[in-house]
Amino acid sequence: MFKNSTLLITGGTGSFGNAVLNRFLHTDIKEIRIVSRDEKKQEDMRIRLKNDKVKFFIGDTRDYSSISAAMQGVDYVFHAAALKQVPSCEFYPMQAVQTNILGSENVLNAAVASGVKNVIVLSTDKAVYPINAMGMSKAMMEKLMVAKSRLTAKGTVMCGTRYGNVMASRGSVIPLFVNQIKAGQPLTITDPNMTRFLMSLEDAVDLVLYAFQHAKSGDIFVQKAPASTIMDLAIAVKEVMNADNEIKVIGTRHGEKLYETLLTREERTNAEDLPGYFRVRADNRDLNYNKYFVEGDQK
Repeated sequence: MFKNSTLLITGGTGSFGNAVLNRFLHTDIKEIRIVSRDEKKQEDMRIRLKNDKVKFFIGDTRDYSSISAAMQGVDYVFHAAALKQVPSCEFYPMQAVQTNILGSENVLNAAVASGVKNVIVLSTDKAVYPINAMGMSKAMMEKLMVAKSRLTAKGTVMCGTRYGNVMASRGSVIPLFVNQIKAGQPLTITDPNMTRFLMSLEDAVDLVLYAFQHAKSGDIFVQKAPASTIMDLAIAVKEVMNADNEIKVIGTRHGEKLYETLLTREERTNAEDLPGYFRVRADNRDLNYNKYFVEGDQK
C-alpha cells in the first residue's frame, strides 16, 4: 500500500520518529518527509542516512503555514511531535496545550486540506484517567482526532495509537539508568512500587504499520504490553550490565501516577480484542438527544 507514496513524520528526529523512518526506508515508499524544529538534529540525520528518499522540512506544528507547506502531495502522516516530559508540562501547561492539542489540530486540518489518505496521531497511556497536564493534553488530542474524524466523511482516515513506555526512547528511564551505571552513580527511582507498561520500539512501529493498514476513521489502537515495577526494571538493567550500583529512592516527581492503565473501564467494555492490540472504535452517535437519551440506542 505504500508503493510510490509519500509519508510525512512530525517530530521525525525523535526516537519514535526515527524508528518509523528506519522501518519505512526498507519499503518501496517514494519519499519520507521529516518535519521538526531542530535543524541540528535534521543535519545529523541527513549526514547519517545519506538517502535521497528522505526530505527535511524545518517547521513547527504550532505554525499551520509551515505544516501545510510540508503536507502538499503527502499520502500518509505519522504525528509524533509532542511535549512529553511530565514535569515540564506540569510547570508549563499552556505549552503542552499549544503543542499537543493546538499543534495536533494544525496537523489534522492540514492533512484534510491536502487530501492525505491516512493520519496517525501518537498518544500515551497517560491519557487514560489523566492526572497531569501532559496526559490531559494527550487525552484532548485523542478527543480532537475522534471529533474531526466524524466530519471527514470518506476522505482522510484519522486514527490514534496509544502506548505505554517505549524502552530506550529518548527521555525514558532505561538510558538514564545506563548513564548512571557508567558514571558510577546510584540508580535513582521515584517509588519502588511504581509500575509502567513497557514495549520495544520495534513493537511500537509494528502497531503504526498495522494502524495504517487496518484503521477505520476514529479508531484508537492500544498496544497490549507487559508491566514492570520501576524497582524490578532497575534491577534488570543492573544485571544486564553486571553492575553493583546502589538504588536510591528519590520520591515521585510532579504529576506522576503510581500506576498507569491502557484502557478506561468504559473503553474495555466495547474494545475489540485483536492479537497484540485493542481497537477502541469511535462513538459516532450524533447530538440527537431524543434518539439516544430518551428512546435509547437501537442495536
